[in-house]
Amino acid sequence: MSFELPIQPPARVGGLINGTASSGGGIDIPVFYPATGAQISTLTEDDGAAVDHAVAAARRAFDTGPWPTLSVAKRIEVLEACRATILANVDELARLECAATGLVLRELRARHMVRAAYNFRFFAEYISQSAGQSYTQTEGYLTTVTREPVGVAALIAPWNAPVALATMKIAAALAFGNTCVLKPSEQTPLALARLVALLQEVLPEGVLNLVNGRGSVTGAALVAHPGVDLISFTGGTETGRSIMSAAGRNLVPCTMELGGKSANIIFASADQERALDGALQGIFSNNGQQCLAGSRILLERSIFDDFTEKFRARAEQVRVGDPLDDATEVGPLASLAHMNRVLSFVDAARGDGGRLLTGGARRHDLGEGYFIAPTAVCASSNADRCAQDEIFGPFATFLPFDTADEAVAIANDTAFGLVSYVWSDDLPTVMATTPRLRSGVVWVNTPMMRELRAPFGGYKTSGVGREGGAACEAFYTEEKTTTLPTTPPTLRRFGAGAD
Repeated sequence: MSFELPIQPPARVGGLINGTASSGGGIDIPVFYPATGAQISTLTEDDGAAVDHAVAAARRAFDTGPWPTLSVAKRIEVLEACRATILANVDELARLECAATGLVLRELRARHMVRAAYNFRFFAEYISQSAGQSYTQTEGYLTTVTREPVGVAALIAPWNAPVALATMKIAAALAFGNTCVLKPSEQTPLALARLVALLQEVLPEGVLNLVNGRGSVTGAALVAHPGVDLISFTGGTETGRSIMSAAGRNLVPCTMELGGKSANIIFASADQERALDGALQGIFSNNGQQCLAGSRILLERSIFDDFTEKFRARAEQVRVGDPLDDATEVGPLASLAHMNRVLSFVDAARGDGGRLLTGGARRHDLGEGYFIAPTAVCASSNADRCAQDEIFGPFATFLPFDTADEAVAIANDTAFGLVSYVWSDDLPTVMATTPRLRSGVVWVNTPMMRELRAPFGGYKTSGVGREGGAACEAFYTEEKTTTLPTTPPTLRRFGAGAD
């Protein structure tokens, strides 16, 4: 079976520096359409010299350009123009995103691109209300606290939702007056390359630059560059460790939104049908490739058998297939290597004594694309690899519990701590459980809901720092304290001799 390409992408994709195509300097990297496994474009990697050029452009735009000192009113106008640009090009951007990621086109149009546009509106609204501070408690003095942009921001975006997640970083960095160098994943450069090109029409020269390539080459050159003032990264935990290590040598602050192995705790007191819908959505949406997936489903023992059987039956009815078909619920995984890694956990689960409920195999009937059947296993214990490692695919792991204390203990027994889910209609159960969960976000009786005003980030190896309104303001600005006397203070007259 062969699926139609959502759009004919450019034959070659590269960086964009000062609004001009980068010469790259590195190797050619193939870009594949996950639904067919066919190469659809070639990415020119930006080497260290190209990265240096991009950082220098962002530095000039920050040090001598108008952007950092632009009035808030003018900056809001530009952010709104960025939003309008995305909305005017939703279909093209969604199709380019689909071509590189294999995500369902319907979802990309209706959710990802709408969220990308809203990111700019959100930060435009945020800075319109942002205020400084003043202190008058010390007699004779007025002290003010203002915020100023930090400088050049290195923004590194992941492959699982490139436009939606990258624009959160771009909009925040720009809103507070910084300039940027963006590096997408080398797997999924298409839509972000087009978006950066479109935004050149509304942004001053050098404010937003694009470099492309592998993390070991382009990414490493970017995060170690002495001209970079701050780094925001979304991606895998091990890569995050490497970035923070490199950044630490230059004392560059970082925010890291990393991996997850989130517990989805379902009590017998929950509305079982809603919890079932939420569990399916929590693990199978975005083709299962999301750090906040509810990948460990913890079930109270009295409902374990019934719930897992209903989940199995529904999972086997999930529509896997063409990303361009509006009826499709799960498309292909992002790459051949990633598909093979996800499937490797089936044997790992069996080896640890687990039981396969459904799926666990490639969908060869769908051709050469990277499709797998939605998968679920019952783990023998929370120590199993399938319960501890981030699989990052449509792969659910079930575990039973007997008491709320046991559920909390299992949920917290992980190196990660990004989000947790709690399903119960019993308020005392909810109130006793949620404060004890070691995660940065807890969702109660709902699947994924992102409140941009609130901080988002994780405990433990799920990240460092937070994204969100005030959290981004704190990260993308420097605080400046200015003290003025309200009346001339009495000064000691050193060297004036005795009066």
